Amino acid sequence: MGLHIRPGALADAPAVLGMLDGAVAWMNARGNTEQWGTVPYSQKPGGTERVERYLTENAPFVAELAGVPAGALVLDSGPSPQMPIEPAGEPERYVRLLVTDRRQAGRGIGAALLERAAEEARRAGVGLLRVDCWAGGGGELVRFYERSGFVRTVSFVSGEWPGQVLARRIG
Repeated sequence: MGLHIRPGALADAPAVLGMLDGAVAWMNARGNTEQWGTVPYSQKPGGTERVERYLTENAPFVAELAGVPAGALVLDSGPSPQMPIEPAGEPERYVRLLVTDRRQAGRGIGAALLERAAEEARRAGVGLLRVDCWAGGGGELVRFYERSGFVRTVSFVSGEWPGQVLARRIG
């Protein structure tokens, strides 16, 4: 596949925003307006700033195909304070963002980024990798994470947004 995963940087913000905008358009075209709404991510109040914080304050990774960004993952040491999720009670790495270029769908980019996240947790001596995701729309996204070795832990609702926390033990 020729996939290369590297640390991300602030210079990746336009590419990550482009992937997020593409994801919103793709979801909307499929009738999903609940997960991320209908406004392109780059035009949401605070959207650009949030991506820039992810790329400077967290541990970002960018997947490239032939030198072109095709996916991004952001790791943190715990869940977003804005989410109604309890800390794990043990050291963890938390996937704060996972997005792939929809034009590269089905190429295993998201799964490869999650494997990189597991490697990073292992290197840090951390035995737990967690993520939260949208649980609506028939649970497709939850099943994606389950195929990547995660198990469901806690369900939650943030506003009207149904969410699911999943965890993966790192050996």
